Amino acid sequence: MKRFLVVAAVLLTALSPVPLVAEPSDGDALRGTQNANLNSGKNAGQGADNNVAGRYLKTILSNVGLLRKPEPVKVSFSREWIEKQPQATGDEQWSCLSEALYFEARGETVKGQFAVAEVIMNRVNSPRFPETPCGVIKQGTGRKFQCQFTYTCDGRTDAISEKQAYERVAKVARATLDEAEGVGSLTDGATYYHTTAVRPVWARKFKKTAQIGVHLFYRKNYRTAQSE
Repeated sequence: MKRFLVVAAVLLTALSPVPLVAEPSDGDALRGTQNANLNSGKNAGQGADNNVAGRYLKTILSNVGLLRKPEPVKVSFSREWIEKQPQATGDEQWSCLSEALYFEARGETVKGQFAVAEVIMNRVNSPRFPETPCGVIKQGTGRKFQCQFTYTCDGRTDAISEKQAYERVAKVARATLDEAEGVGSLTDGATYYHTTAVRPVWARKFKKTAQIGVHLFYRKNYRTAQSE
C-alpha cells in the first residue's frame, strides 16, 4: 500500500500543472525585452509550482509514514532487550566506548554495562575530564598502571576474543551514544567506580551513589552537567 501511495505521489508531482506562457510574435520590435521578461516570469512560475509540488509530495510521504521521525528508543536494562537490538556500528568514539565496556564490564549484567558507560559519558560532560569518550578512556600518564582505565596501561595485549560479548557491549555503547531514553539514569552522576574486589583509598573521600552488580559508583561533591 505504501509503495502504491509513493508512486502515486511521484506521478502527481510530475503531472502538476505548469502555467502557460505566451510567446511574442516575430514582428515585435520589443521582442528581446519581452522575451527576457517572459522567461523571467516563466522561471518564477515554474519555481513556485515546483515548490508547491514538493510540499505536496512531502505531505503525502509524511502521511504514509515515510518522513516521520522514528520513535525514541527506550532502554530496558536486560539481556533480552539488548539481544533484540540491531548489530551496532559507529565511528571512532563508538569503537573506543565499545572496547572499554568489553574490557571493563563484559562479565557484568547489561545494566552494569550501561552503568559503566554512563560513568564514561559523565566524564565527557564534565569540564574536569577530556571531552570525548576516546579522550576519557585513554587518559593517563603513559606509565604502567598509571591511567584511568587499567586495561589501557597494564602492558597486556588488548585482544577481543569473545565475539558475542563484544557484540553485546557494542550495542550498549551505541544506545549510550545515541542517548536512548533511560540512558544516564543509573549512577546519579558518578564519575568513578571500582569492583567489590578492591577498596581504593580514594573511595573514602567520594560520595557513593550506587552499587550495580560487582561495581560501586562514586562522585565527588560536584555534579556533572548531565546529572544536574
